[in-house]
Parts: sequence; structure tokens; C-alpha cells
Amino acid sequence: MAPHHLPFYLAPGSGTDTLMVVMGVFLIGTVLWVGTLYWKLHSLPERMAHKSQKLQFEFVAVLGLISLFTHMHIFWIAGLLLALIDIPDFGTPLRSIADSVEKIADATPGEEGEGAQPGSAPVATDKPDTSKAKEHSHA
Repeated sequence: MAPHHLPFYLAPGSGTDTLMVVMGVFLIGTVLWVGTLYWKLHSLPERMAHKSQKLQFEFVAVLGLISLFTHMHIFWIAGLLLALIDIPDFGTPLRSIADSVEKIADATPGEEGEGAQPGSAPVATDKPDTSKAKEHSHA
């Protein structure tokens, strides 16, 4: 009983609604695309920090997970900022200084030319004992 001049987007009386099927496929595709975009954006700080130190990468990854599960965006922003900056490497210079000081502490003054044993006491020099003078100099 429907007139023959109905628009294409109206379903026929005994057929498949083509517009609904097309819009359903479009909706599923859009949801998948937006979800993929969200995951790429959410993992941005981790991908940026992947090139940095291991500790910094792990910290950024934990901040990303916290922001994902708590829906508090401040953690994601903190992770992004932490991924953007390079934390200076304090460990390597300090380790080098500690190794050098350890080498200096292990070396004894008479060891080079006199053939002293590594566990022997240092050789006394001709310097006067100034420890007593230093004790009473503050008077």
C-alpha cells in the first residue's frame, strides 16, 4: 500500500533496511577507528620515553597505567612531561669518581718504587706531627 515515490532511505514493507545496515557498519568502523586513535594517543608518553633510560621509561609506563585505570588525566600529563625531558645521568660520573677515589685509597705512597706489600703500613715521612698543634690552635 506504500506509494511508489518513497525516498531510498525508507525501508520497503518486506525487505532489508539498507540505510540501517550501512550506518551499522559505519558505526562499528568509527568506534574501532576512534578506539585505535585513543590507544595510540594514550601510549604516546611511553613511546616517547622508550628511547630514554630504563627507570624513566618504567616510571612513565606506570603513570600511563594509573591514568588509564583511574581516569585522572593529570597522571597522563605528568607522564608526558616526564617523557619529554631528559633526566641527567648522575650515576655514571659518580660511579667514575667513586672508582677513582677507590683506586687512590688503595694505592700506598711507598708502593711504587720500594716494592712494599699491598697490606703494609704507609712509610713515615719527615713531616712534623702537627696534630697536637691543631688541637690547641683554637684558643
